[in-house]
Amino acid sequence: MDKEQEIMTVSQVADYLQISEVTTYKLVQEGRIPGFKIGRHWRVRKEDLREHIRKLQHGEHL
Repeated sequence: MDKEQEIMTVSQVADYLQISEVTTYKLVQEGRIPGFKIGRHWRVRKEDLREHIRKLQHGEHL
């Protein structure tokens, strides 16, 4: 798990997608990026994010 984080913070997701943290928070809160809350903090599984990107690349609207 050292080579690649399995669970990402909103900041890490924003860096990964090359978008702002504000936009990333909005997308996660709206359910347009798959995420979950731990306490008050949003987290995203990297594999869920990759699957979401694959679906978007194939024209699926989520």
